Amino acid sequence: MIGFAQAIQYAPRTMSTQDKAGAQQPAAQATITPRDPAQNAPPYHAEKVEAAVQARWQEARAFEVREDPDREKFYCLSMFPYPSGRLHIGHVRNYTIGDAISRYQRMLGKNVLQPMGWDAFGLPAENAAIENQRNPADWTRENIAYMRTQLQRLGYAYDWSRELSTCDPDYYRWEQWFFTRLYERGLVYRKTTVVNWDPVDQTVLANEQVVDGRGWRSGAPVQRREIPQWFLKITDYAEELLADLQDLPGWPEAVRTMQANWIGRSEGVEFDFQVPGHEPLRVYTTRPDTIMGVSGCLVAAEHPLAIARAAEDPGVRAFIAECRKTATSEAAIETMKRRGLALGLEAVHPISGARLPVFCANFVLMAYGTGAVMAVPAHDQRDYEFACNHDLPILPVVRPPGQDAADVSRAAFTGHGVCYNSGPFDGLDFDAAFAAICQRLEDCASGQRRINYRLRDWGISRQRYWGCPIPMLYDEHDAPRPVVEQDLPVHLPEEVTFTGVRSPLKNMPGFSELPPAQSGARLRRETDTFDTFFESSWYYARFCCPDNDQAMLDGRANYWLPVDQYVGGVEHAVLHLLYARFFHKLLRDTGLVQCDEPFSRLLTQGMVLKDGSKMSKSRGNTVDPQQLIDRYGADTVRLFVMFAAPPEQSLEWSDAGVQGAHRFLKRLWRLACTSIPQCADASLDGASLSRAQRDLQRRIHQTISKVDDDVGRRNKFNTAISAVSELVNALRAAPLQNDGDRALLREGLRTSCLLLAPIVPHIAEHIWGLLGEKGLIVNAAWPRSDPSLLRSEEQAIVVQVNGKVRARITVPAVIAQPELEASALAAANVQRFIADREIRKIVVVPGVLVNIVAR
Repeated sequence: MIGFAQAIQYAPRTMSTQDKAGAQQPAAQATITPRDPAQNAPPYHAEKVEAAVQARWQEARAFEVREDPDREKFYCLSMFPYPSGRLHIGHVRNYTIGDAISRYQRMLGKNVLQPMGWDAFGLPAENAAIENQRNPADWTRENIAYMRTQLQRLGYAYDWSRELSTCDPDYYRWEQWFFTRLYERGLVYRKTTVVNWDPVDQTVLANEQVVDGRGWRSGAPVQRREIPQWFLKITDYAEELLADLQDLPGWPEAVRTMQANWIGRSEGVEFDFQVPGHEPLRVYTTRPDTIMGVSGCLVAAEHPLAIARAAEDPGVRAFIAECRKTATSEAAIETMKRRGLALGLEAVHPISGARLPVFCANFVLMAYGTGAVMAVPAHDQRDYEFACNHDLPILPVVRPPGQDAADVSRAAFTGHGVCYNSGPFDGLDFDAAFAAICQRLEDCASGQRRINYRLRDWGISRQRYWGCPIPMLYDEHDAPRPVVEQDLPVHLPEEVTFTGVRSPLKNMPGFSELPPAQSGARLRRETDTFDTFFESSWYYARFCCPDNDQAMLDGRANYWLPVDQYVGGVEHAVLHLLYARFFHKLLRDTGLVQCDEPFSRLLTQGMVLKDGSKMSKSRGNTVDPQQLIDRYGADTVRLFVMFAAPPEQSLEWSDAGVQGAHRFLKRLWRLACTSIPQCADASLDGASLSRAQRDLQRRIHQTISKVDDDVGRRNKFNTAISAVSELVNALRAAPLQNDGDRALLREGLRTSCLLLAPIVPHIAEHIWGLLGEKGLIVNAAWPRSDPSLLRSEEQAIVVQVNGKVRARITVPAVIAQPELEASALAAANVQRFIADREIRKIVVVPGVLVNIVAR
């Protein structure tokens, strides 16, 4: 990474005795000294400057915002943090990006909302409480208090009056209420299903939470279990979730692709194999063109056929038990050995009538499709590996175009091609075979065309304590019913005792058992809690009206939503963002919001690296941002993380880069403190500026134009900072000999403050005050460049003779072609190459070159 010291040529640092000693001298405006190389400015004490500026913002309640229909709104939101105890540098980068965008949009005159809250439920708090014998509620709220102080120290422009925490009953009451409404609408159901079970954290994991066959937090090998689970019918919205990705041009293409792949729309055919003595075996395939190459059928360990055979065969029971020790995520399935056990059953091919063996296979999942697949070893690699392990025939029935046969001697041929060895379907390409075979299956009433999705319904039950209670009751027959509205919220008991990782709710009769109803029926509470993604799927909407204690959302949500800019890590592309999009559509369909999508634009910031590796405690390469803030100040940290790399790229940590950022701020400080007193009464007379002064004025306006484009259109804060740094260097080098010099220096300093205000707001605010500007810089308008001042008075032109460069000349920016040609011909080195030669023609490329053709 290139740091400040390398990117920008600075003069050597000169430190005063006070600066070297670290004396805490106040930066009082009354002690500012004139700009004089022999004197020093007051020391730059970032902590004092930043504390004073923040006090002014707080007194003015600068960032509290209300709805204003007469102003264009801008809702900027960064993904809220889990209150783990301390901010890490990734937090700082994420929130500084969001804050810079918010402040810039505010300076454009928009009504800007930027809130902050806490994703407070979840396993880390519970595990920490078990380890440290602490109450999770106390642990979480202490961490929130500390992290809030850290965020405030960094000067983020948050409307703290809207702060929310997902572990507060005032928040989770409404998601409980919403859940009961979804239940009434038929979008919630409970069923016993095979799940990923983390044996260490003692809870269910979504497939997305299983990484390489292990729990995403505990790292323990995940097992399969069958337990009752609550589900939301996200599959009812699969088509809309997929189609609406096209309406999100402000999202990174990579994120949209990940979501589309996860939803996984496919077109195929669902059909039956008859199994004598049993119910038909239904399968789904997107490759009906390979149906004549089926050599067996494979079922999941939980499939009814496997369960029926297990009741009769101890070997099948043992194999099923072994399968349950493996995870159900696709990542785990892809890497496991293809194992199976013959069930002693035969399936009848619906077209050929061939009798095929039926196996229970460890890589077939009940939760995907029908829990059964046709095995086509020649054209599916997993089936190929299974066939090699279990002596199944490998029957190629699709050949590559232009070839006589498919080579399946070492691997399956999985591409599209031309059918052969397929009887009546020989010679058909993929599309023709797809249509013909589907029609054949439909004609014999064996199957029908279907659109399927890889997406599965969202299992939202978790068997741990520190989460929102699921608001459901059960009678003595285990029949569920929702908690009535007047009994909400169902409070999570906060005074609990842990005896291991098992949820204490399961051992608390006072919570789980309700008094007998008037009818004499006994009811018990659900002791599972919501997946924490349930809370994070709608927090963005609650920020719009967090003070409403009568409704989940109100009309203010329709003023602010959708979020105009969302900032967060790409690791949430599926887990959080897909769920939030789904939840938003549920809110829309229940009349709580009007728009279709929650986030118009998405910025996914890169990782923070150190020595080429992602920062993590396990690697021992973390950087404590609090130590940096204490040493250098918040503005230095903010400046470094914004300069070191564009937001979407990884940031390589550099101690030298942090120091370079701090040196730049000190130079800006010294320039302001030593120059502003001499510029107070200067006035700018554009008509009397010298050429050098006009050049500096042009540079100021060119910098405005570049930074406006870098920040407003491209989100390239690093190049914006470089441009302002170069302007500051030009201001430092400019003379102060007359009124025009002083006026330009003042204009340049004013412009630099405005352009830097979104990134280093404290020092910009302080210098704004030194300049004598009225009000706060956070309320100032973003500077606008004057188009007439962007053009240079002169232009450099390349002069060629017969296509070879012979000179470079400087001419007025506005010049007639005859005068340009004459200047080119008059250049001394050009004269050497055209002397005594005939000028055939002169070719002019305006603003670029003159080519003289001579012979």
